[in-house]
Amino acid sequence: MAKLLPAQEAAKIYHTNYVRNARAIGVLWIIFTICFAIISMVVFIQPYWIGDSVDTPQSGYFGLFHYCIGNPITGELVCKGSALDFGSIPSGAFKTAMFFVGISFLLIVGTIGCFSLFFFCNAGSVYKICAWMQLASSTCMVIGCMIYPDGWDSEEVKRMCGQRTDKYTLGNCTVRWAYILAIISIMDSLILSFLAFVLGNRQDKLLPEDFQVEEKKEEA
Repeated sequence: MAKLLPAQEAAKIYHTNYVRNARAIGVLWIIFTICFAIISMVVFIQPYWIGDSVDTPQSGYFGLFHYCIGNPITGELVCKGSALDFGSIPSGAFKTAMFFVGISFLLIVGTIGCFSLFFFCNAGSVYKICAWMQLASSTCMVIGCMIYPDGWDSEEVKRMCGQRTDKYTLGNCTVRWAYILAIISIMDSLILSFLAFVLGNRQDKLLPEDFQVEEKKEEA
């Protein structure tokens, strides 16, 4: 076996480190993608997008489909709304927002399902497929977050937040943590999709060009 030249040896070390770093970043990307899926599920299910304050006529909170408003006599919370019953959702905008946030969640679940393709397909192609799905997921989440305030003029929201409440004007109510988490998740998804694109392009060029040239010369 021919002894490796210093340049070739350096190229092999560089290549080994390059592959190791790419795999480490890929593992982190997978972990954060799973975390993002959990965040998306919480955002979709939890009814804490907007809620009462000390100045609201009634206590309560609203999510994408489920909401609770205090009884004016007893003060006990009366809860309504189901994702499976569109008629129980108090606003058309809430229904549309629920649809887009739900699609966003399903796209991320689909991304996790695509992880199995790493065993059968080119890793670069899988990363790029996942990147496009994550980008689409963030787009759907943006649309959902933008449409949601359009439903604040519904009678149920006004009953809790006061008559000053209107589209994109929350009146005496406040934005709750689930809505804030949804906005944060948009940035998370954009970063993950960008990272997936970078990893996909790197997988296409795992070997440095100079090392590839030297290797071809040896084979000749």
